[in-house]
Amino acid sequence: MANTEKKKLKLDIVKYKFAWLGFSALLLIPCIIAVLFLMITQPNHAPLKLGIDFTGGTILQYSIDKKISTDDIAKMRTDLTNVGLKSPVIQTTTQMSSDDNTEAKNLVSIRTTFLGDKKGQEIVDKATGLLTSEFSGAQLVQVNSVGPTLGSELLKNTMIALLLAFVAMVVYISFRFHTEYGWIALLALIHDALIVVGVFAIKGIFFDTTIDSLFITAILTVIGYSINDTIVVFDRIRENMRFLAKKKSTNEIIDISINQTLARSVNTSATTLFTLFALYFFGGSTIKDFVLAIIIGVAIGTYSSIFVAGTTLAIVKEYMNKKQHA
Repeated sequence: MANTEKKKLKLDIVKYKFAWLGFSALLLIPCIIAVLFLMITQPNHAPLKLGIDFTGGTILQYSIDKKISTDDIAKMRTDLTNVGLKSPVIQTTTQMSSDDNTEAKNLVSIRTTFLGDKKGQEIVDKATGLLTSEFSGAQLVQVNSVGPTLGSELLKNTMIALLLAFVAMVVYISFRFHTEYGWIALLALIHDALIVVGVFAIKGIFFDTTIDSLFITAILTVIGYSINDTIVVFDRIRENMRFLAKKKSTNEIIDISINQTLARSVNTSATTLFTLFALYFFGGSTIKDFVLAIIIGVAIGTYSSIFVAGTTLAIVKEYMNKKQHA
């Protein structure tokens, strides 16, 4: 029986627990430095560079006769940046006409920073002149602005939503398992979220990448995915604790449990990542950052549920056992 279980054991994870946690520290340190740097240097002290969803912004909508290609969008983005539009986000849709004899109109929506003052109006005029010169029949049909006050309110509500999600998950895991499981799961969640946030903080510093409400959706998705993986591992550990406690040490039981769920975790993550990579490389530019955040989160969430949550639980259990027998 012992030999059979030894053969089934593929990875001796707990033995190298400090190596895994050290690797996590190497990932976290640059992320924390980047977040702190932005918090110190930005006027709003935000840990990331905020997009117009949170700071306020303007949406310009144009009607164009010509069908817009991907190359047109790329050139348009460069040209609009040159005339003064900061980080323009371009989306295209087709508006069908009720008149059968009239061709469908192509609508181009351009999101940029708030353009509510006189200088902003000059930039709008330049952008309109640019599009009318490049596309015959281009017309500005709508201008919508979101003020900074509404953006800050959205940011506040977003932070509340994230906090409630964290609290709800900790309460659920603490209720379903022991209290130490809940806090370890929370640490794994913070580990995953902080790495995703840190990567985008680094992108913000070097590539001026900003985040929008889609990024918050990605973080919530990552949290849900990560906690699902961690619960599967913890559930198997708890189950094996009942039947193997007299035969095996705590570290051996955790190792066996992680290896039993390893194939399931890796296979699930791999199939998810295949789809996400397809979206990243062949999807539109407007969702690239959203998909990238989920790719990082899924990969690091799988890693943390195996190598962070499990090994941290082993350290805590070892400490509790020593304290109990002291």
